Amino acid sequence: MTGLFDTPDSPIDLLALEGQALRRGYARIAGVDEAGRGPLAGPVVAAAVILPTGMLLPGVNDSKQLTEEKREELFDVIYREALAVGVGIGDHALIDRINILQATLTAMSEAVRGLSITPDFLLIDGISSVPMNIPQRTVKKGDSLSLSIAAASIIAKVTRDRMMVEYDARFPGYGFASHKGYGAATHLAAIAELGPCPIHRRSFSGVKEHCPAEPGAASDASSGLFSF
Repeated sequence: MTGLFDTPDSPIDLLALEGQALRRGYARIAGVDEAGRGPLAGPVVAAAVILPTGMLLPGVNDSKQLTEEKREELFDVIYREALAVGVGIGDHALIDRINILQATLTAMSEAVRGLSITPDFLLIDGISSVPMNIPQRTVKKGDSLSLSIAAASIIAKVTRDRMMVEYDARFPGYGFASHKGYGAATHLAAIAELGPCPIHRRSFSGVKEHCPAEPGAASDASSGLFSF
């Protein structure tokens, strides 16, 4: 159910959108966001967060605007203070099979289903609705407009960054710990020199040019390297 409310031109605070939903009678509002749509390797990770009504979390904002140290600090705060946190993962094989948008929406749905409290309303970063039978609203740049979405942004970003650091140890030479799979010049050079590794997204430009021309190559990639 998108377009339920009018987007305020200038929200007074990061609880403005949550407040609108509360006034409509919703009580369990989950912010939903993702990290990792653009990289050439690794998963897309989504998170859903339900915060106590009216809670303020100083410092929580769009994860891209925060330092890594601050994100790590707030990650622990959010897990401690939130009523519920859910995480969903769409791995490289899923991305290659159904495309990055659909993999993102799948991960978001998984994150919502992973919440220990069933939400009655979703605030979703971006323009695409999640295919779930829950009232929801999409919000452009929602991670800078909604505290719940901003909290989900931090959970998703830190979770994915930690995964990429572990992948760096499994697949040395690509620099995953530093660029987290994005298309940095050093990453592109490593792909050209070493070829793609099992977690590269073979449907993405910058990778597919270096893949063997074999049918089903993307589906052969190793998956399930992490369990939570």
